[in-house]
Amino acid sequence: MDGTLVDTEPYWIDTEFELAARHGGRWSKEHALNLVGNSLIESGRYIREHMGIDLEPAEIVEQLLDGVVARVEQSVPWRPGARELLEALHQADVPCALVTMSYRRFVDPVLAWLPEDSFRAIVTGDTVSRGKPHPEPYEKAAAMLGVRPEDCLAIEDSNTGARSAESAGCTVLVVPNHVPVLDGPGRVFRDSLAGLDPAQLAELRGVS
Repeated sequence: MDGTLVDTEPYWIDTEFELAARHGGRWSKEHALNLVGNSLIESGRYIREHMGIDLEPAEIVEQLLDGVVARVEQSVPWRPGARELLEALHQADVPCALVTMSYRRFVDPVLAWLPEDSFRAIVTGDTVSRGKPHPEPYEKAAAMLGVRPEDCLAIEDSNTGARSAESAGCTVLVVPNHVPVLDGPGRVFRDSLAGLDPAQLAELRGVS
């Protein structure tokens, strides 16, 4: 979701700097970008260590969510072509799953801006035991859709997310955003989702 459907990374980064200022910590844009694609609890551990604040990782996550949810409730920064592609997939009756390491209380305000049946399955970071880059999130999403991961196309914007989808067996459409993504045997790259349709996605997977 973050970085592919919506460009909320700036919301997270701004909230991280606010957290550092509020608790007397230190932070940098480099540290912030190191968190892109990570599970929230892992990000909380990283922030505790590198920001140098005396909060437990779970409390750090909750404070981050407070700040980001407040921003999303005011405005959702959609990625180019994302909503249009999602609508086209829905019209073509292609089952879609949302696979994000954000928690459900952050996901819900974003979903509120979309048609209710946009996703047939939703996997969030607080519903898996092992987050990205482990394959569990994408394996769970495929199972919820009733399909094999090998029959799925994942859309990702980070190395962490791409590794998760790739290791589950998915073909990965990489649309880089805030961080560069490495090449890989199961990855195809595009600069944007704008102009893509379901038939083109099928071609990317090598199916008709």
